[in-house]
Amino acid sequence: MAKASEAVESEFGEWPLKRLMTEVVGSGVKSAEDMSREQATDAIRRILANEPDQTTLGAFWLANRWKHNVAQELSAYADVVAEDVITAVPDADPVDCGANYDGKGDTAILGAAAGIVAAGAGTPVVVHSGDRVPTQKQDAYKHVLDELGIQTEIEPVESAAMVDETGFGFYYQPAFAPHINAINDRRDKMGVRTFFNTIETIMNPAKADVHLGSFYHLAFAKKMVDTFKRMETQHPHRVLMFQGMEGYDDIRPGYTKVGEWTDGEFIDYEIETPEYGMDFEYEDLEVNPDDVAGDSAKLTREIISGNRTDYFVDAVALNAAFRIYARDDTETIETGLKMAHESIESGSAAAVLEDLQAF
Repeated sequence: MAKASEAVESEFGEWPLKRLMTEVVGSGVKSAEDMSREQATDAIRRILANEPDQTTLGAFWLANRWKHNVAQELSAYADVVAEDVITAVPDADPVDCGANYDGKGDTAILGAAAGIVAAGAGTPVVVHSGDRVPTQKQDAYKHVLDELGIQTEIEPVESAAMVDETGFGFYYQPAFAPHINAINDRRDKMGVRTFFNTIETIMNPAKADVHLGSFYHLAFAKKMVDTFKRMETQHPHRVLMFQGMEGYDDIRPGYTKVGEWTDGEFIDYEIETPEYGMDFEYEDLEVNPDDVAGDSAKLTREIISGNRTDYFVDAVALNAAFRIYARDDTETIETGLKMAHESIESGSAAAVLEDLQAF
């Protein structure tokens, strides 16, 4: 038994999760220390290999949650996870949209419509998600696209082809990151989110050069930018993040913070969404909580076909504008907004949806 134990420690390094709990992260919220890159790398390799016992793993996940992961730890986790991600790079240069995989439960998922509208305006967009990911296990990108009659359970190479043929592409987590999908049961038993809920949003299976995401507080946006800066497996030239609804990549109505990082320079600013046509309350975007995907798909069809003229259209247009702006296809959000409305009014967005349904 001693030899077997030594082999495990030699394979994964000198930092078993129990030792990390005892000596580094497990001493309490105020006294816990952050891990070095080496320690975090040892930890994530053991977790993905199913080496820690369940009690130790649960304790380690909770300790990480209580003390809050820093960019050094997140970048190490993300780099190890990325080693086994199956990437497929489209010829197009898309915006990578990283929404929370565990989904939404109250408001419409606007990202599918926004991505299709942006694609109709000439900005290729990539989205990715799993299927009922812990802990919320609510509706995500996959489920809206399923309701729209768009293929989702496809291999990465097909996802890349979808981007090139239509301007919009979906990457399915069980196909591009089966090693992450394999630990969903363990994540579910935790009952709370783990750091996997953060790092899966930046997996970037299309190897896009631009990332668009969301945050609750500006400090998180800065931490994610720092995570990208420290990563070895990807180096996006631009990251755009804003305050989203339910942790998703849908802009929150009202006063909203935006963070931009471009080639090493970070700026942040505030916008008032009514100045961009989004003049309503958070509650106005609520849908049936028992059918978020179905209602979101219905709204998507109606908006893209030009059969709606209400605040949902305004919300989708601004979200599309941010995707256009993120890729530098326009110098201002205002111009991106005009391009988004033109995409709908000209029928370009509807043509993208038809191509997606025929793919």
